Amino acid sequence: MKVLYFAPHQVWPANTGARLRDYQLARHLALCSSVTFLEMHRRGEAQSVPPVDSGLSRVVTLDKGRAYSLFKIVYGMVGPTPITVWNCWSTRSASKLADVLRSDRFDTVQMEGIYLVKYLPMLRAAPGPPAIVVDWHNIESEVMFRYANLTESWSKRIVAIRTAKLIQRAENQLLDICTTHTVASERERQELLARRPRANIAVIPNGVDTSSYTPEAMSKVSRQSAFAQSKPTILFVGSMDYHANVDAVTWFSRAAWPQIARNHPDMHFMIVGRDPPPLVRALASDRIHLTGTVDDVRPFYASALAVVAPIRSGSGTRIKILEAMAAGVPVVSTRLGAEGLAVEDGVHLLLADDGPEIALAVTRLASSFETRIQLSRAGRALVCRTYDWTTIGEQLYRIHADLVRSRTPSPSLKGF
Repeated sequence: MKVLYFAPHQVWPANTGARLRDYQLARHLALCSSVTFLEMHRRGEAQSVPPVDSGLSRVVTLDKGRAYSLFKIVYGMVGPTPITVWNCWSTRSASKLADVLRSDRFDTVQMEGIYLVKYLPMLRAAPGPPAIVVDWHNIESEVMFRYANLTESWSKRIVAIRTAKLIQRAENQLLDICTTHTVASERERQELLARRPRANIAVIPNGVDTSSYTPEAMSKVSRQSAFAQSKPTILFVGSMDYHANVDAVTWFSRAAWPQIARNHPDMHFMIVGRDPPPLVRALASDRIHLTGTVDDVRPFYASALAVVAPIRSGSGTRIKILEAMAAGVPVVSTRLGAEGLAVEDGVHLLLADDGPEIALAVTRLASSFETRIQLSRAGRALVCRTYDWTTIGEQLYRIHADLVRSRTPSPSLKGF
């Protein structure tokens, strides 16, 4: 089976949740298939090559073009196509995609999300034609609506609401046109089925390479790492160029951290994630630390008393929570942060939605070794049982293989 895996970003380094999901799913498809990874590169972005053991047959890079150009802003504001879709479109990329589709014939295409939708007619017109699996990392309209509800800027709110409505329209068209979809959680599946009850939607959750987070592996990377933290530390992990993560750490530092700092004078807060903006860098102090990009997050998990996920916006499921549980680190999360995960409050993690509740949960963990051990064991057992990438990759492969066997024709394209 030959698979074209099409993503709106580079495959490597796998330093964001989206990249990590795509790399792991493509890598596991490659165990039983020939996988061409079609990535998109932004001008000025450093290019990286995936590890030799990724199993990918080849990686083809498309030029994403300039984001938020005047043309894209104008058409995104006055036309029917959201600017987030325009930001992934360029004629140069379309031309190179056409070359790829002419030079090789694919059985299936894995298309990563709504932002690639302008390339869909080309994929459908390819020789074969290939069956298409649309993978939804998030429900992107939901992300934008939640951002609109959270932002304090009225101008940003207006733009976000309009963009969210355009994205939702495009999502509904995508549900009508493509026959097979995958989402990261049952909650998202039900949300999309409420729009289109006849849609064929399967759950392919986010996951973790649990073999990299065994106690032995964690101990080894901790010994080899230059990072050492003797003080009790609570940890946040996430890309700092994503608005939901920026909001999470700034809100936490304002709403929960002062009480935690007073109750635990020796406790520190560590923010691990690439490209922190000035708003986040301004949080740095003698007890709040920023790392920027790190090569390996495991030493930070190994030294953490707990991981916090004070998420108030965004969508999808958070790999940061699964990683923490795989590493045996107790988690304190908002309910929205843990949304879509098969977790139970007080069993696998602690849920808290406002500053005082989060501070109380951190105090509970700091003062009770038994609670930390209970959550650590239950969390890791859940991840090993349900969220290991090997199991998830096998589920995705079966979807592709079944499509190749059935080869059902697809509806005609309208609306794009």
